[in-house]
Amino acid sequence: MKIILASASERRQELLKKLVDNFSIIISDFDENSIEFKGDCGNYVIQLSRGKALSVSQKIKDEAVIIACDTIVALDGVVLGKPIDREDAIAMLKKLSGRSHEVFSGFIVINKKDGKLISDYTRTEVTFSQLTQEEIEKYVDTGEPLDKAGAYGIQGLGGVFVEKINGCYYSVVGLPINKLRNILKGIGVNL
Repeated sequence: MKIILASASERRQELLKKLVDNFSIIISDFDENSIEFKGDCGNYVIQLSRGKALSVSQKIKDEAVIIACDTIVALDGVVLGKPIDREDAIAMLKKLSGRSHEVFSGFIVINKKDGKLISDYTRTEVTFSQLTQEEIEKYVDTGEPLDKAGAYGIQGLGGVFVEKINGCYYSVVGLPINKLRNILKGIGVNL
């Protein structure tokens, strides 16, 4: 069965390779700003993922399994998206310093063969060590945090700030592969 990942994220592509050898990438043109955050982080990431998956599904006529995912960082119920600039990244990292926050990764699997849509999400708690201004600025100057939700990448240089994690590491990277594996097996994908 053909598998399609609706994501341009290199991190998600690397993670999906842990589950399946062959898949195609079709980048969604879904406008994420069309989904309003209403306070429920789990529902929010599922809605974002659904929009991406349905956008790609409309372009596919053949039988296929489409996978879409979205990840957000939340601190005190406020979503920290990708920073808009250097100062925004510094401000986010200052907020995360010495505190715990939540990372939500939602995903959708659409089976074009039977039209079924399966959605789920994971919630992982991540605790940062106390960071100095110098550490924050040095990290931001690497450029790594500028395209990451919450202004850090756990799989990269930002991982050194993580004191502990309670939940799924891969979800924080961007794709909860254990849950996804179980769903793919359940719909008959040969893993």
